[in-house]
Amino acid sequence: MVRIDKERIKQAIQRAERRTSGEIRVSVSPPFWGDVWDAAVGAFARLGMTRTRHRNAVLFFVVPSRHRFVVLGDRGIDEKVGHEFWQRIAEALSESFRHGDFTKGLEAGIAAVGEGLAEHFPRLECDVNELPDEVEDRRGR
Repeated sequence: MVRIDKERIKQAIQRAERRTSGEIRVSVSPPFWGDVWDAAVGAFARLGMTRTRHRNAVLFFVVPSRHRFVVLGDRGIDEKVGHEFWQRIAEALSESFRHGDFTKGLEAGIAAVGEGLAEHFPRLECDVNELPDEVEDRRGR
């Protein structure tokens, strides 16, 4: 099984969220047949990511067994960034994923998303953490 250091990922999320009111989640999926995009959309809804105040949540949905991922942003962030932003994030993950280093790829992607979120949704004094920072690992181990 591909190892993902959940504590390092949680710390990367916390570092990124210190600068923004945006929310970042990571969901690691077990192997499955079917469309990865559709599964990511389902996870986005299941994790309550559309319930953030500014609709500025971003999900990293990863299927390590298939070397596939989806980075999905809610409408608040998606309206503010262009296609190039999401391409940059995908490239940050892809390079490390190709070499089997999922933790490093996620850390790079989370840092890049954090920068984009901070630019458009800076952290406010009254900001609260709306979503958990822990990695959801549905692989059962």
